[in-house]
Amino acid sequence: MDDKLWTAVKNRDSGAERTFVYAVKTTGVYCRPGCSSRLPKRSNVEFYSTTSDAEQAGYRPCKRCSPDSTPMTEVKAGLITAACRRIESSPVQPSLAELAAEANMSPGHFHRLFKKLTGITPKDYATTKQSDRFLGALDNGSSVTSAVYQAGYSGPGRAYDQLKSRLGMTPSEYGKGAPGITIRYALAECFLGWTLVAATDRGICAVMFGDNPSVLPGLIRERFPEADLQESSADENKVLKKAIAEINIPSDKFDLPLDIIGTAFQKRVWKALMEVPPGETAGYRDIAERIGRPKAVRAVAGACAANKIALFIPCHRIIRRDGGLGGYRWGLERKRIILEREIHEKAR
Repeated sequence: MDDKLWTAVKNRDSGAERTFVYAVKTTGVYCRPGCSSRLPKRSNVEFYSTTSDAEQAGYRPCKRCSPDSTPMTEVKAGLITAACRRIESSPVQPSLAELAAEANMSPGHFHRLFKKLTGITPKDYATTKQSDRFLGALDNGSSVTSAVYQAGYSGPGRAYDQLKSRLGMTPSEYGKGAPGITIRYALAECFLGWTLVAATDRGICAVMFGDNPSVLPGLIRERFPEADLQESSADENKVLKKAIAEINIPSDKFDLPLDIIGTAFQKRVWKALMEVPPGETAGYRDIAERIGRPKAVRAVAGACAANKIALFIPCHRIIRRDGGLGGYRWGLERKRIILEREIHEKAR
């Protein structure tokens, strides 16, 4: 065990902070694993689980790395978390300069750190949170005008522009169940039973599976009750035809357009899911770590459950830590079949 700890010290592994400290007999000080001070001789080093243990043994904290204070990585993460809360609670989007000043950073450094820790820019985060508030108000029955000001927009025009780019429809269309929005869908049999593939003009918005083809269109209708749902044969629509072909015989490179509707967090999770190669699996914790939110395991599971584009956003590749299949909206037997098929194809 000590050999692993010594390796972390030699590599100045800041990721090992909060797991142990090391003390140097010849100097009488203890340090973080990532301390930049001169590397001591191995024979002069002792390891302790906590700073208290090191101090009880007679060592004092290093003035260079301050092991008795909060690690800088946690300090920075705390500042970015505070900025996120500030954005979420502010009725008017705070400027980059304001957020940086509150974190005591330059705007450039704050922008880089925010994107590194969250995966998106402060502006994108603020825009998404604002549109989330707006959509939430509409879903709760507010009028478009009321929702505009609840979300903090300066006027209806700005709200319309943002929602149009996110959903492909105006706020009033969304709030009324998408009247006039055309959603084309096709039903086909595949190796998983029946599938429904639906698409707006922007791309595929849903892929669903079931045993009864007459039930599947109702699932689309529930979300957008006023949309113009048009059933097509796969041959009548290029995108739908290609999508159904992709389900039956996956290509080496997936290049179909997707109309993905979700929060900023959900989109980060779904992007991470799409980076899990066919024939491989990951856990909810793995995905949480990939997006830089290791403690957000439950939220990752919720994002997987909210995915409406089966197969193409591959939540089926997420399994439990013990190797069990876990849950799957379209049934565990389908999940097992998909995974076995992908593993078989990878081995060919």
